[in-house]
Amino acid sequence: MNTEQPQMNQIIKKSWRRELRDWAVSLTIAIVVALLIQNYAFAQTEVRNVSMQHTLVEGQRLIEDKISYHFEKPNRGDIVIIDGPESDKRLIKRVIGLPGDKLDIKNGTVYINDVPLKETYIIGTTFTNGMAVPFTVPANEVFVMGDNRENSQDSRELGPIAMSSLEGRAIFRLWPLQKFGQLD
Repeated sequence: MNTEQPQMNQIIKKSWRRELRDWAVSLTIAIVVALLIQNYAFAQTEVRNVSMQHTLVEGQRLIEDKISYHFEKPNRGDIVIIDGPESDKRLIKRVIGLPGDKLDIKNGTVYINDVPLKETYIIGTTFTNGMAVPFTVPANEVFVMGDNRENSQDSRELGPIAMSSLEGRAIFRLWPLQKFGQLD
């Protein structure tokens, strides 16, 4: 009688089970890592309003860096995603004023610390929208505006935005393909 055949069948069964288990563990780890990256490091987001035109238009897809602001402060000009109590919607805006900056708006021009801000990216005229100027940005907050100044709900209406409300920074445009690339 051949005793090698049952042993061979057991070895094949064990290797098949081990292979299946290894695949399941690898797949589970990959899914968990992907979810962690999506929630805490980088995410894809979609532009859903016109307040950042011509820089961003509705329907464009962006990559959001969710890590940077845990280690560094935002810079003037950063395009940020805001998700906090200041608005009931997630917003995409540009950082204009940093903590301690004195912001003023005169004749459609934004002044930061009495120096006119060079803003080649805006469309429309910048109005105060009833905001009292000059305005000093409080500590741990930023002043944001949309690039489409005449059609933007921003810090002129909402007030300054807490640093803790900055979900992340938009860094890269994925869609449409003809606009694919890094954001300015």
